[in-house]
Amino acid sequence: QVQLVESGGGLVQPGGSLRLSCAGSGFIFSYYDMGWYRQAPGKQRELVAGITRLATINYTDSVKGRFTISRDNAKNTVYLQMNSLKPEDTAVYYCNARHPDSKVAYWGQGTQVTVSS
Repeated sequence: QVQLVESGGGLVQPGGSLRLSCAGSGFIFSYYDMGWYRQAPGKQRELVAGITRLATINYTDSVKGRFTISRDNAKNTVYLQMNSLKPEDTAVYYCNARHPDSKVAYWGQGTQVTVSS
């Protein structure tokens, strides 16, 4: 069955870094556009960063210059390197896989990122 398993979340001080990983299985990873979303308490889920199957990348404005998304199709894994973290980055981060043609989408279970001193 399809699985997206996130890891790498945790508690970090402002200015610190974390690297999230999302390992996919049960589908042809390289065919899918991948994204990282986040949802803070009381807020809607938002797209943080996306990388298409052709490696086109986009970021939400608030993370540009601080976050880097990448993918390794050989390992069926997408990463989110987060630097210069701020308290407002605190959220549950979710991995998403979406087929660009059929629009079939899958979600991971989420990983908590807390930025606090």
